[in-house]
Amino acid sequence: MHLHILGICGTFMGGLAALAVEAGHRVTGCDTGVYPPMSDQLRALGIELIEGYGADQLALKPDVFVVGNVVSRARLADGTPKYPLMEAVLDAGLPYTSGPQWLAENLLQGRHVLAVAGTHGKTTTTAMLAWVLEQAGLQPGFLVGGVPLNFGVSARLGGGSVPPSGRSQGGTAPSGGSEPHAVGSVGATFVIEADEYDTAFFDKRSKFVHYRPRTAVLNNLEFDHADIFDDLAAIERQFHHLVRTVPASGLVVANAEQPALERVLAQGCWSGRTAFGVGGEWRADGPPEAFAVLRQGQKVAEVRWDLAGVHNQMNALAAIAAAAHVGVAPRQAAEALGSFRNVRRRLEVRGTAGGVTVYDDFAHHPTAIATTLDGLRRRVGPHQRIVAVFEPRSNTMKLGTMAAQLPASLKDADLSFCHAGGLDWDVRSALAPLGGKAQVGDSIDDLLTQLLPVLRPGDHVLCMSNGSFGGIHTKLLAALQRGA
Repeated sequence: MHLHILGICGTFMGGLAALAVEAGHRVTGCDTGVYPPMSDQLRALGIELIEGYGADQLALKPDVFVVGNVVSRARLADGTPKYPLMEAVLDAGLPYTSGPQWLAENLLQGRHVLAVAGTHGKTTTTAMLAWVLEQAGLQPGFLVGGVPLNFGVSARLGGGSVPPSGRSQGGTAPSGGSEPHAVGSVGATFVIEADEYDTAFFDKRSKFVHYRPRTAVLNNLEFDHADIFDDLAAIERQFHHLVRTVPASGLVVANAEQPALERVLAQGCWSGRTAFGVGGEWRADGPPEAFAVLRQGQKVAEVRWDLAGVHNQMNALAAIAAAAHVGVAPRQAAEALGSFRNVRRRLEVRGTAGGVTVYDDFAHHPTAIATTLDGLRRRVGPHQRIVAVFEPRSNTMKLGTMAAQLPASLKDADLSFCHAGGLDWDVRSALAPLGGKAQVGDSIDDLLTQLLPVLRPGDHVLCMSNGSFGGIHTKLLAALQRGA
């Protein structure tokens, strides 16, 4: 089958492309604004990339057009279609589908799908869970919205399977040894990041309703995606749609510290349930860098690793609880996490120059900014300066919906610098409570001009964006090197 993927460089669609190639399909694709790491991964797979959405791509004559949710029926100021290829497909009556639907119908059938949903931590927890299953010998397939450093790719089909005795019931037997097993066979495991964002312009359901998981992780739930959801209740309804798809033999793994998730589950749950965090079956005892895993109050494992932050401790509990559902003992899961290397763009060190360490992180929601800064603060200690450099680039942040939350999210930074280019709300007013600790630049060059004079050896510069951020990491390191 020949797939032509519209919006191929998004993290989900790029992973889908990789899976389709591995499954033996021919894949081509188009997009605009290509940037690493996805562009590098696609080129390494030999996928032909076409810049833009020209209608002339109909000449490729694929069997199906797979449409990413970046594509819309929008028109430019002069009245011409923003995505002429999509208009041509519709006019010609050619076959098209969404990425999540194609994945569900062609690659997920017959597999035990473990889906990780939540406002924050989806990518990291998905990568953790995939690595735990890999180390347990299950050879899982996976699709992650980033590049896990342990695997080096964002997606693969996998090849393992779980024997009939390999799946456990959730919420039972606090033991560090073998898990109790449920009756019934399980296909090969597939771990997927389950995004609540909409599927496509013609399918406004959340992506995750297509995946039909047997193990569903609900990591947390806050308001986000203000461009498609009116309020938190609207997102809760979508999460409950996911819960409705989990079979009776399945398991919902939920964060016990999230009132929004309690409201979701109160609407009905027809499968097994377990919870992690304070008040849950699975809890942590100790600091995030080295902690005991408690199940029903009994120690069943211990995690020692290089990751920092309470948020990663919670992610670990979720991964351990989910892995138990396919028969991986907590001690085995915890041992695997000891060698977990995180995901690219999650507190990733991009380099050091002039004694200044520069990090790259995907954080873009105020809560994610706060937890990322907290993790770095725990890592470097109270006496080293952290300089936050960020851009409100997500659709929600562009709308200014969470502007009031920004000052509090930056409390662990000694200095903050915000890129305000392209925003139509007043960033300077929003950051005014920080006084002289915050500066705003209208371009990348403005930011560098403000930033470079104040940096000194020993500083930690944390760059946060869900985009390429104009290559600020490379530019900053080069300027620091010249200055040094």
